[in-house]
Amino acid sequence: MSDATQRLQALDRKTVFHSSTHLRAHADGTGPAPRVMEGGKGVYVTDADGNSLLDAFAGLYCVNIGYGRAEVAEAIYHQAKKLAYYHTYAGHTNEPLVTLSERVLKMAPEGMSKVYYGLGGSDANELNVKLVWYYHNVIGQPEKKKIISRLRGYHGCTVMSGGLTGLPLFHTAFDLPVGPILHTDCPHYYWGAEPGMSELEFSRQCADRLEAMILAEGPETVGAFIGEPVLGTGGIIPPPQGYWDAIQAVLSKYEVLLIADEVVCGFGRLGTPFGSHMYDIKPDLITIAKGLTSAYLPLSGVIVGERVWAVLEDGSDEYGPIGHGYTYSGHPICAAAANANLDIIERESLIDNARDTGAYLQQQMRAEFSDHPLVGEVRGVGMLAALELVADRERKQRFEPADKVGLRAAAACHGQGLIARAMPHGDILGFAPPLLMTSSQVDELVVKTRAALDFISDELLREGVWRAA
Repeated sequence: MSDATQRLQALDRKTVFHSSTHLRAHADGTGPAPRVMEGGKGVYVTDADGNSLLDAFAGLYCVNIGYGRAEVAEAIYHQAKKLAYYHTYAGHTNEPLVTLSERVLKMAPEGMSKVYYGLGGSDANELNVKLVWYYHNVIGQPEKKKIISRLRGYHGCTVMSGGLTGLPLFHTAFDLPVGPILHTDCPHYYWGAEPGMSELEFSRQCADRLEAMILAEGPETVGAFIGEPVLGTGGIIPPPQGYWDAIQAVLSKYEVLLIADEVVCGFGRLGTPFGSHMYDIKPDLITIAKGLTSAYLPLSGVIVGERVWAVLEDGSDEYGPIGHGYTYSGHPICAAAANANLDIIERESLIDNARDTGAYLQQQMRAEFSDHPLVGEVRGVGMLAALELVADRERKQRFEPADKVGLRAAAACHGQGLIARAMPHGDILGFAPPLLMTSSQVDELVVKTRAALDFISDELLREGVWRAA
């Protein structure tokens, strides 16, 4: 490690407040050293000491077009020279924003009307909550304000979005959730289904429990349901067969709005433009971020459906100009980056590549790991995959949390030159590579993951933490 890298690490410990980090261990040096990242090209990133790593998580599910795309940098540069900033209050707009909004609506599921922009998925879901409450005030149902999320769902970490998130890590010591937020079942068939239950039966059970919750709370009090087409941070969990059909039937029965959180799935990750297309989800509101710019600049949005938009217009007649706005909403440089990103996605057919190479990824992951003694479940869809690590495959027995098997597996992957993610709910190794990944790079991912799991298996055996079946 170079002296320059060590100086950066020491300064980082003194000055930077990091996300999802043990604060004392980072600051006092007892935790892992900061990883200083310096460059990237395609699916690879390089650290400050020149080590190349295959980024099998695309940053945080977001660098869909890969690293080092000069076209996006050029678009940012030219827009910054032309118009670096102007606000979008009181009807002000800019050309890249108008162009982007038209493109997003053309890609979105049918029945969507307008796009409001923020900077991250958390602020977009904050707005979704406000729009649900506003909507029901306008239509004369002021009690219909409760929002149902799902255990292990992830929707952000601000006050309301953090409450919607169904992961205790994001609630502990923050007094979350607040307000009228409820959590229903996580649709994870592997852990949640009773023995002998089919996926369809499990989906019906999830829908029945959702309906029971709505009836117990009072349908006149439940305003919306929010869900990711495929659960992301909660463990990369595709829905079981028939799940979204069963859930939407319940929502329709009780006139509950549906928010599709497409932050991870949107813009091609599943091999379709949006996850809603794959699962025939008909949302009233859609949350977008990540793949909108491939994270070259921060940009998020709420796509508002026609039914909700009509009520928002009525609300303006009753209440005047809508009382919501961000200084940076519709930022022209961010919009220019998004347009350049969508140009690449379209020109290089990256959604089709995510479908085809994603199918190869799923095939190879199952072929290599379905019988691995450390793996209880191999799951995924498109360019999303996960390995559920268990102590006993036959008895479906988890490791003790103190063993930190998921974290150790991710560290072992890093040692092989591969970035995978230890997911925060269980011992889960997650993958969400850039959409331009090739089949040979999938092979590299699988080989390195196998080497990492074999290494961890040997460690656990030596420590007496685990016995192979």
